[in-house]
Amino acid sequence: MSNYFRITGYVKEKDVCFIMDSNGYFEKLWQFSSYLVQKNIQILEVSNDTKFQDVNIDKVDYDQKHLFLRATTKGKPEYINHTIDGEIFKAVKVGNIIYIHEK
Repeated sequence: MSNYFRITGYVKEKDVCFIMDSNGYFEKLWQFSSYLVQKNIQILEVSNDTKFQDVNIDKVDYDQKHLFLRATTKGKPEYINHTIDGEIFKAVKVGNIIYIHEK
């Protein structure tokens, strides 16, 4: 089982959102989510790499020591429609980074 996880979060006090990846830092997705909730971060989307699809972002290499902040922007993320091979998917957009949170 993969332990590559992606979370989109929102920090209300700062009015910023982000996309963060973990590939090896946590064993389970709930551990990653719990870590961010402890930091008073609102979790908006959670996925492992069997569920999300990258649009204009590449996955990070396996790393047990680091979390990877992939994108940030002021305000909440945008939810847009993204078409792949004629099929429309709901995608998450933070800044100029887009991914489909559930393929």
